[in-house]
Amino acid sequence: MNCHDCPQSCRLKPHPQRRRFFGLLPGKSSKQSLAVAHKKVALVGPPNVGKSLIFNLLTKTYVTVSNYPGTTVEVAQGNANVAGEILTFCDTPGMYSLIPITEEERVARDLVLSQKVDLVIHVVDAKNLDRMLNLTLQLIEAKLPVLLVVNMMDEARQLGLRIDEHQLAYQLGIPVVLMSAVQKIGLRKLIAEVADRVQPPLLSTSY
Repeated sequence: MNCHDCPQSCRLKPHPQRRRFFGLLPGKSSKQSLAVAHKKVALVGPPNVGKSLIFNLLTKTYVTVSNYPGTTVEVAQGNANVAGEILTFCDTPGMYSLIPITEEERVARDLVLSQKVDLVIHVVDAKNLDRMLNLTLQLIEAKLPVLLVVNMMDEARQLGLRIDEHQLAYQLGIPVVLMSAVQKIGLRKLIAEVADRVQPPLLSTSY
């Protein structure tokens, strides 16, 4: 039968699965995309180290800001596609130690200890590295998967400071990334390190 003689009106209907798929793509302002993220990455560190800037560089898309339950402390969450997998990044309040003194520190501690976190990115100031590694050691002792980001390397170099990231990584036993977030230096390496840590291990095949 010729299409013009057919009494039915043929209209292509969008496939429901296709609609859900495109809802996960970066740039879509969909609250559903946050709900379906498979793994969570928490950014921790003291105030004024560039933590929120790195969070914005990683997410770039739809971000929700809400109060942590029972508090007035705001926590930001956003999604990003890393190596083909949607991750939820959480920008925690400023924290100096896992032994909280302020309400912000208590919220940050609860986020990394009480909730399932697949990776903790500890952001520190390269100019004050010695004073900030105490929290790094606490996170490691808590058996958390930690990635250390030494930010503000541009300012540190201006002061004549040099940091050997390979030696630091060897001593701590965790990956280390040197960054200058304002210049986006080290961002690609950070994303690569995150991808390595959150991807499931390859299944071995026996013959």
